[in-house]
Amino acid sequence: MAPETASTAREVAVKLSRDGDRGVYGPLQGHHHEAYAIVLPSGNPLGEGYARGKLRMRREGLLWFDRRTFASEDELLMALRGRVSRIPECAEFMAGLFLQGFVEGRTLREGRFGLGRMSERHVGQLGKLFGEMAAVKPGELTLETLSGDPPWLSVQDGDTPGFLRGMIDFTQDEVYEKNRGEFGSLFDRLGVSATSLNGLRERAETLAERPFSLVHGDLHRRNLIVDSRGDLWFIDWELAMIGDPLYDLATHLHLMNYPECDARRVKEVWRRAVEAARPRASNGWERDLPHLLAFKQAQSVYTDIIRTAVGLLVGAGALALVAGAATGPGPGRLRLARAARKVQRVLAMAKDALGLRGVPTRREIREAYGEWLRGRRG
Repeated sequence: MAPETASTAREVAVKLSRDGDRGVYGPLQGHHHEAYAIVLPSGNPLGEGYARGKLRMRREGLLWFDRRTFASEDELLMALRGRVSRIPECAEFMAGLFLQGFVEGRTLREGRFGLGRMSERHVGQLGKLFGEMAAVKPGELTLETLSGDPPWLSVQDGDTPGFLRGMIDFTQDEVYEKNRGEFGSLFDRLGVSATSLNGLRERAETLAERPFSLVHGDLHRRNLIVDSRGDLWFIDWELAMIGDPLYDLATHLHLMNYPECDARRVKEVWRRAVEAARPRASNGWERDLPHLLAFKQAQSVYTDIIRTAVGLLVGAGALALVAGAATGPGPGRLRLARAARKVQRVLAMAKDALGLRGVPTRREIREAYGEWLRGRRG
């Protein structure tokens, strides 16, 4: 068998690295990009602050489950320099290709940083981030967007109902309807229908007005890096947008699954930070937060149903999984069991948000995925 051909991203990384192939590390973990850390060459503008740079190239043909605004994360990082603390510096090394400074450290998922309560230091630095983002007003970022419109024109500033409706519509149209031909039978078997998001649309109309600002949109543990000095850095701004600042708090709480004591601290530091940066940025937050959390729970259902199916299909081959499910204990059956457990958990969390009549059993979920896989044997 012929050796695997190096990808374009790796070839570029090798050419840029000071030490050639020996100075390339990766690919790094990431869903949307193929990424490598490289030893920076002499004279690189990032060399004063970083030992290594990060090269990322977007993977083609991926399913996107979140609405994106900015055409270039790298250009956004460059625009935010001096306004938002502890984000990677970025430099363009040829037209349309950028290097980010590689933040050396651990994610909050790793080692001791993933255990126990979040430190006061890190909570404070997270609060500073929330405040700095709240200070970035609509109209202050004149960057290219994927839609071609300015990033603040999707809805009127402060129209939080319109903002949440837009997020719901994206999930309905771009995740559910767009993929219904391939995954519709799974949604049907698991109780998710074309009307499941209607209740959230009604809840969106009750949201209080809050001034819009920059939103990161994906603040989970893998995007929080603790450096050698113990400071918290914030990476992966792919899903950043202009919108309701409370959406960032809801997203962060949903993704982090904090113990209640930490959740209370993060909520309070968020409230103080955004209110200090923009008066009324926390208006109605206690009443509205459950509605935004409900949307995040619902969104996870659509995402995880599809991602689980794709993972089962490409991981070890659909035929092996179907055979394993039919013949008893084995790798195929174990993978289906793990998948069913995960999907059942997100369905249970979103039961009220989606107005589900009930949550299917793990056996019913296994059977649904087994049937879906059998339909793809040909």
